[in-house]
Amino acid sequence: MMKEALIQNLDIKKLLSGSTTFTIVDLGCSVGPNTLFAMENIIEIVENKYHSERLGSKKLEFQVFFNDLTANDFNTLFASLPDERKKYFAAGVPGSFFTRLFPCSSIHIAYSSSSLHWLSKLPVELQDKNSPAWNPGRIHYTGAPEAVVRAYANQFEEDMVMFLNARSQEIVGGGMIVILMPGVPDGVLTHDVGIALTFLGSILMDMVQEGLLKQDQVDLFNFPHVYPSVKEMTRLVEKNGCFEIIKMEQRNARTNTEAPIDIESAIMHLRAFTQESVANHMGTQIVDQLFTKALQQKSRFSYMLYSSGIEIGVQLFSLLKRK
Repeated sequence: MMKEALIQNLDIKKLLSGSTTFTIVDLGCSVGPNTLFAMENIIEIVENKYHSERLGSKKLEFQVFFNDLTANDFNTLFASLPDERKKYFAAGVPGSFFTRLFPCSSIHIAYSSSSLHWLSKLPVELQDKNSPAWNPGRIHYTGAPEAVVRAYANQFEEDMVMFLNARSQEIVGGGMIVILMPGVPDGVLTHDVGIALTFLGSILMDMVQEGLLKQDQVDLFNFPHVYPSVKEMTRLVEKNGCFEIIKMEQRNARTNTEAPIDIESAIMHLRAFTQESVANHMGTQIVDQLFTKALQQKSRFSYMLYSSGIEIGVQLFSLLKRK
């Protein structure tokens, strides 16, 4: 999808304006190797288009910026760069992608995969026991009252406004943003990742009942994820007004949607993206206990997934073009 859309919509001659340096950024790169595969794919697409259109005899040079929060392990990322890498110059850019990271009109393609559904911060209402959005006994908006859902949605909108405003200044006219993130059908709130978080919350409540955690430790812990629909993302992009929507659609990340889910692998995936947050809030000693119990309760997780009636593995793919 990305290859097709970029080949059809990238005006490389206009983007380069006589230069031979093409700049790409991965926003939310983590530690690899997925970011390396993605950057190499984009470079290959751009190179092939450049040569097929016979735009010049000079070879393109690529600058790739790897961006993530300052706590990201950039040492591991850069240690994993292949020794034979000759296609691009690499640099790390620490900082939140909800703020400006680059000079005006300096980026040709921005890419973000499995990152933009993370909120910049938890809605403040979730920390207030007197607020309608107080969320006791749960760690996410899945299955929560409307006030909780609204608090998450408002924070996601605030974040997207900041993200798009920053990118509108950094991306050159005609440049692209590629976004891949968990998404839901219009009018639906539940995503399988949200169900996984609900399952995790239920295990935490079991630990409260067993005296291993205090109730407040769970009540004050909310996971900062939002899974938008095509309709919601379209509204926010149109509100910004600086980008044309080239593609905005749902796809399923699973190669075989009929295949059964490997529940143990799903729980290990859940651990991979939640354990740091759990440890920071509840202590590192809780993590092993929590996920040992989660594996012991895997049949409960399986039931929650399959009884939900939702399609498992839905992703939202967006390709935006700077006007």
